[in-house]
Amino acid sequence: MNMADFGEILKSIGDFGLFQKLTLMALSIPNFTQSFMLASFIFIESDPERHCNTDWILQAAPNLTTEEQLNLTLPREKDGTFSRCQMFVPVDWDIGTIRKYGLNETTGCTNRWVYGNMLYEATIVTQFDLVCGQTHLVGVIQTVFLTSVVLGSLLFGPFAESFGRKRATQIPSIIMFVFTVTTAFCPNVYLYLASLFFMGLGAGGYRVNCIILSTEWIGMAKRSWGACVVQLVASVGQCVLAGVLYAIRDWRIAQLITSAPVAAVTIYIWFIPESARWLLSRGRTEEAKQLIVKAAAINKKPVPHSLLDKIVLNNTPSNGGIKIIFRSPLLTRYFLTVTMAWFSINLCIFCLYLDMGSLGFSIFVTQFLFGVFEIPANLLSMWLLEIWGRKILFISTILTGGIASILILAVFQDYPVAVTSLAVIARFFLIWGSSVTCIYMQELCPTAVRQTATALGSISGRVGGLLAPLLNMSAVFHWVIPIMVSSSLTIISGLLGFLLPETKRKELPETAEDAENNRNPTQAASFQPSESTEL
Repeated sequence: MNMADFGEILKSIGDFGLFQKLTLMALSIPNFTQSFMLASFIFIESDPERHCNTDWILQAAPNLTTEEQLNLTLPREKDGTFSRCQMFVPVDWDIGTIRKYGLNETTGCTNRWVYGNMLYEATIVTQFDLVCGQTHLVGVIQTVFLTSVVLGSLLFGPFAESFGRKRATQIPSIIMFVFTVTTAFCPNVYLYLASLFFMGLGAGGYRVNCIILSTEWIGMAKRSWGACVVQLVASVGQCVLAGVLYAIRDWRIAQLITSAPVAAVTIYIWFIPESARWLLSRGRTEEAKQLIVKAAAINKKPVPHSLLDKIVLNNTPSNGGIKIIFRSPLLTRYFLTVTMAWFSINLCIFCLYLDMGSLGFSIFVTQFLFGVFEIPANLLSMWLLEIWGRKILFISTILTGGIASILILAVFQDYPVAVTSLAVIARFFLIWGSSVTCIYMQELCPTAVRQTATALGSISGRVGGLLAPLLNMSAVFHWVIPIMVSSSLTIISGLLGFLLPETKRKELPETAEDAENNRNPTQAASFQPSESTEL
């Protein structure tokens, strides 16, 4: 006798009852503050008004006015303004001699900078003096964080296949909390980089695993909610982030606020249930049976004895790793198509997001619009995925996002309202497309490699985000290059969607054969629960 299909098990115990809803919301909460983790290097002024700190001259003349001090200690640029990066070499003369002969020898700033006319009270640029010869460190910081997110997905994706979805969410959540706190207290940029790296490692590992863990407990009718609710919570966080930073203007305080929800997660994450699908795929049927009974009890559903008997009779774990996909030309095509889309979407999103300050509007308004328009994108995704299906939304959202992005080239630098509107529209459809992409990857891959395949897809997306700041640097050669490259790749990815099958209302494949056949519910193992035998 074969094991009861897990889709049929979920139908019997409740495929989206209280158990699934509680699990989904508990796993989604940390994503509310994940956008806050970008705040310290997004909400900055890369070239703030400043001059070298020349208080050394006050030892010779404590009563100098600020204007006199600057006139005596700073050289001027060709346009008549004071130098932002140079000062006169300090001397031990008296003030009369300095006024009579003046100072001529210049040097770089030796005692930090004095900043003025700031949009923020404190940023990493002003506190770590990432100006003049240190400006490149802002790009390094972005790259380090995005690299660590990639490594987090790479490390904890396969980890989840061997040690379980539950452990692969618990460990990253602890890492994320610890280093979110330590980042706020870093005294210099090098410790900040190290702490940021580990924070990103935890964030990358948690995001990819929480989606899989929630999705594997949800039946096919609401399966898209696993990814969409996570995205929805993150979108609400985007909106709140704009308001928090507008009110606070201090990156360290914002960083500590980020840690508060994550602290709560580190307490309850130990009570999150393991994926019964994963347990069954590893042959751990007794543990799976206990969780199924627990889920049924919370959902107030009876569990037939015959169902549990069928579960126990199967004890053959699935192995093979990611090679399962690459042994099949068809699954390889599906995997590479979705992976390229994931890469292109994130490349385009981050090219727009990391260059948000140059789009024309207030950075707070743009951030809020980015977040607020993501909310309907995710709500529409949750609704229309179950009506129109995956394929049509995959193609239409990615194509529309890419076209809106490339249209920025027609109006860039001339009409800030139009540029911001197109950027928001592009982000709206690309965020929508990213939800579809995540769901597609899970529904196209068998259980034994679902987590690894999704992690690799997520990694390709993170690599796209990682390359975004480097691609934005190519704007020094011509400002159209970043948008042209990212938009073109996105459009191509949307067109490749025609190669994918439809997976709406089809059971998650348990084996490679199921995935190749793209099975319908009728193809799954037939099981009718008995009403007369209950626990």
